[in-house]
Amino acid sequence: MAGTVELSRIGGRVALVELDNPPMNAMSADSCAKVLEIFGTLQDDHEIRAVVLTGRGKAFCSGADLKEARQGEGVSAFGRVLERVAGLRAPVIAAVNGHCIGGGLELALCCDLRISSTEAKFVCAGVNVGLMASTYRLPRLIGISRAKAMLLTGSPFDAAVMEAWGLVTALHAPEQLRDSALVLAERIASRAPLSVEATKRFADRAVDMAPGEAREMMVRELSALQASRDHQEAISAFIEKREPVFSRS
Repeated sequence: MAGTVELSRIGGRVALVELDNPPMNAMSADSCAKVLEIFGTLQDDHEIRAVVLTGRGKAFCSGADLKEARQGEGVSAFGRVLERVAGLRAPVIAAVNGHCIGGGLELALCCDLRISSTEAKFVCAGVNVGLMASTYRLPRLIGISRAKAMLLTGSPFDAAVMEAWGLVTALHAPEQLRDSALVLAERIASRAPLSVEATKRFADRAVDMAPGEAREMMVRELSALQASRDHQEAISAFIEKREPVFSRS
């Protein structure tokens, strides 16, 4: 069985994407194709303002299917999945429900936010299978020293350590994780969409930008946002002491 990937709309503004390929939610070529299709749809659906990505069962994801990788398939498709998730217009929240291993950890790193089940385990498995993964994104998120402790040993790290190191921003009981992720996504979805998208774009590039480049990008983004209807709506709502209604315009 190749496994499935399920897409659900929650409340109109939030999308829930669930990986379902027991026991470890490995990503087959078929699964990768489905995720690429789903995230392509989400990119163009401007009603969707935040996405939750999670796994079903006891695993978040174990990365590309190694059986297919042995035959020279799967790895390149999984690489395209990582880029599609990282580049999505709307913020993506990884709800790490269980084992998060190898390419699965890389998938979580491609998301904008990560929250975790208290029972989740995180493994940089590249050195365990003669490969390499997470060597770019992980050091940028938790620092070189801590990243090397994970990257060079291939050892499992528990969720409490990952929260202390800043890889995940919150821990939840397993039965509460999904709902907590959806609450967080709905909070993001309730903010000004163009502002959220611009903030994501800027934050994704911030570490690599020189001060002058950052100032130029800030001016461009702020000029567009100041001219938006949503900015005017926010000002009106503040004056009228009501919640703003944003239209992504």
